Amino acid sequence: MKHTLIAALFASAALVSTGVQAMTSIQNETDVEMVALKVANETVQGGYKLIKMEEVKKMIDAKEDFVLIDAHPRWEYEMGYIDGATNFGFQSNMVGDWAKDVADGAPTQDDYRKMLGPDLNKKIVIYCGFTKCGRSHNAAVWARKLGYTNVYRAPGGITAWKDLGYPYKVVPNAKHAYPNK
Repeated sequence: MKHTLIAALFASAALVSTGVQAMTSIQNETDVEMVALKVANETVQGGYKLIKMEEVKKMIDAKEDFVLIDAHPRWEYEMGYIDGATNFGFQSNMVGDWAKDVADGAPTQDDYRKMLGPDLNKKIVIYCGFTKCGRSHNAAVWARKLGYTNVYRAPGGITAWKDLGYPYKVVPNAKHAYPNK
């Protein structure tokens, strides 16, 4: 009887553990699906294309001529960026008003145009922090609004870049903490 009770307790614990793992797996799948749908909807809305960080790395290694934009606010850019990227900060949530959509003291649309260059057909790749980050979406949408036709968003951002083990730069002596608000 004692052995049966102990076996039943272990079996119950195993079932509960399996149920929790299944719920966790389902929740993880749901989370992944929600992020994927968000990115897909943003891509359709924004009229740009998506690109994987592995492809960006190949472009860099091949010395392909393209514009690489990091859409973080300056202080986040300084914590880690892809060599060759130019920083132009955008907000996470798009409002549709330039002054509210950009970060870092509201640089002008002309500043962004200068950074993107005069060739409206040149390949532009934009990234931010990670897949859920909306900054790269905002930057890509504004590039499209300004007439650029070959715009790509790398949704994994600098996090995917680092996770793949690719080298990145950090601004020396930069304040690598959240700014005081």
